Amino acid sequence: MTVRNLEGGQPAWVRIVGEAGALRGLPQGGTVPAGASDAAFETSPATEELLRQAGPAVQLFDGEAAAGAGITLEAAGELVCVVGVPGGIMAPDRQDTPTDLLVEVLPAVERSGELPPPLAPDVVLELRIAAASASAYEVKAGQYIQIIDVDGRQCSDFLAFDAAELRAGREYDIDPTTTRTLMGSSFSGPGLHSKYFDTRMRPLVEVVQDTVGRHDTFLLACTAKYYEDMGYPGHSNCTENFNRTLAPFGVTARKGWPAINFFYNTFVDAHDRISMDEPWSRPGDYVLLRALTDLVCASSSCTDDIDPANGWSPTDIHVRVYDAACQFPNGSAHRMTPDAEPRMSRQTGFHSRTSALTRKFEDYRGFWLASCYSGSGPIEEYWACRERAVVTDLSALRKFEITGPDAEDLLQLAVPRNVKKLAVGQVVYTPLCYDHGGMIDDGTIFRLGTHNFRWICGDEFSGVWLRELAAKHGMKVFVRNSSDQLHNLSVQGPRSRAILKRLLVTPPHQPTLNELKWFRFTIGRIADRPVLVSRTGYTGELGYEIFCHPNDGETVWDALMEAGVPDGLTPMGLLALDMVRIEAGLVFAGYDFSDETDPFEAGIGFTVPNDKPDPYVGAAAIERRRQSPHRRLVGLEVAGNEPIGHGDCIHVGRAQVGVVTSAVRSPILGKTIALARLDVSVAEPGTPVEIGKLDGHQKRIPAMVVAFPHFDPRKTRVRADPPVDEAPERIAASGQAGSVVADDPRGSVNRSR
Repeated sequence: MTVRNLEGGQPAWVRIVGEAGALRGLPQGGTVPAGASDAAFETSPATEELLRQAGPAVQLFDGEAAAGAGITLEAAGELVCVVGVPGGIMAPDRQDTPTDLLVEVLPAVERSGELPPPLAPDVVLELRIAAASASAYEVKAGQYIQIIDVDGRQCSDFLAFDAAELRAGREYDIDPTTTRTLMGSSFSGPGLHSKYFDTRMRPLVEVVQDTVGRHDTFLLACTAKYYEDMGYPGHSNCTENFNRTLAPFGVTARKGWPAINFFYNTFVDAHDRISMDEPWSRPGDYVLLRALTDLVCASSSCTDDIDPANGWSPTDIHVRVYDAACQFPNGSAHRMTPDAEPRMSRQTGFHSRTSALTRKFEDYRGFWLASCYSGSGPIEEYWACRERAVVTDLSALRKFEITGPDAEDLLQLAVPRNVKKLAVGQVVYTPLCYDHGGMIDDGTIFRLGTHNFRWICGDEFSGVWLRELAAKHGMKVFVRNSSDQLHNLSVQGPRSRAILKRLLVTPPHQPTLNELKWFRFTIGRIADRPVLVSRTGYTGELGYEIFCHPNDGETVWDALMEAGVPDGLTPMGLLALDMVRIEAGLVFAGYDFSDETDPFEAGIGFTVPNDKPDPYVGAAAIERRRQSPHRRLVGLEVAGNEPIGHGDCIHVGRAQVGVVTSAVRSPILGKTIALARLDVSVAEPGTPVEIGKLDGHQKRIPAMVVAFPHFDPRKTRVRADPPVDEAPERIAASGQAGSVVADDPRGSVNRSR
């Protein structure tokens, strides 16, 4: 058994149930004091029973363990190991976040065919489908069907029939064409739009959970003809296997079965050809479905061994059926890196409140966030942001605690900004770049102390990259993921300050809300819950972000919504957020920048100073790109009302000269606007261009290059100072009044994210 301290700095211990000395390789003299090992961690009743039987705790790691540190132990006999990973709730102004350990068990004798444990105890069917075979089974309405790829990289075709109609002699099965038409997607993912339909447009099953994310709903299960055409007459195939197993149910045999091809990695290439490669699935990966009516189902282990479809070697599939009384949350698995452990979509600390206001959620980077709200909708939410105030759950942002004596040196090396100039309590927006100048991510750095920083970004890989950079340069620094300890609300709009002033209580040594300058943060309490509040945002409006522990999410939400009633505070979803951020010229990963674009091409060249005294990653490449730019991010004003989208080509004459990165119909400007990346030869304001539709040539939409941001280009709204009559005395946490410090937020040199 190898235990790895993935991010470093995480204490851990082990206790065993078995004979003393049965676990070899334990550190000597590392016994944890009695009682200390049972503090500050979560247990289940089963674990508590094991702990009563276990021997003393032996420390595996202390709080100084390096990232990636590992210890390998060997079992001399059969035993049970209990690994404890202590950690408590992290306050927003602290950085003592607990992090994950990885435990890898290597069996003495290599084995395969093992199944992950059931998702719930109420299993009503266990069905092993041997390699290159198929089986049929019945499922009642409401029951759950888990299709498991036992050894990985194995496809499984799935059929489902309305059981009542089948008994009446009528075949209504899943129809891929109907499903794709109604869903607008080749594969239906977990969530609101997750269903598979028959030709009557009635849903038969819905996807509840998926740990793979790559499947196929537009090809037949493999057929005899496929193998004959490939030169393998008589090869076993899924269609004939289905015909045999479904015959007892009165299903008519077919030459080819339209199926959901779970784990089948097919794709449409750039030339509109359907291609395939090995599946993405790993051992134990699964899809969980819920039956929406009584069904007759059939599942196969695909027989294909003549191409990469099953990794060239078919293996087993396993089907588990769970009782309808089980409760499973919707979600897809997310992996930070290809070799990372999967993690199912999770809810934020505010989900109980947002889910009471809408059912329109999307899985955004592993978190369920609201697209819009039932009581308003995107347009009304947009105007609330521009005219009053809105609150948006943005807890999917990743947070990393960067601590240690070399924390400043690491960030000074990692980003173009001069982190040495960053004061405690200040925030700076910056890109993170590779050596070739392309962007990994963008985000904000918060300075909490001399050797204490917080990096808030969109991509979880940022933490991995920073950790690797620190190791490469031998730096004494920890980079630990605190995303599950800090969830956040964005409160934006002209009335945001007035609302938060009613709530935020700060101690004497921290700025009040009126004193809080642009790109600064303060620490205080809302509804007696600890919070960190920064004057930052993603809307182009005056605004703030509130960070709290998810356990305090409901209390903070309730207090905020109550305080916002007089000012018309409205919840806002991601659809309206996209509208305001495009108007404000704020870039979005995967749209306006990628690892192929440098900060200048992403329109954030202001984040790359000319005079940074220290070297940083990508400096040479970025300087070359600065001196010899090829492309530039610009604004476009588009003629007419035709929809414009990300990826639309831009032409001057026949030649393509660029691409639309983001576009929106702006309510406040009354026109369609876009951000676009153009060749520098046509990037000057006033240059006419055309946006290509259809094949890029048959249909052209006129547009004009303009400066961006399109809305409030001087940032007067986001920089807004409080009027003189909005400067009440400070209310300290102790209840004592303090002095008012009149800081000028226009003194900040940072720009809005």
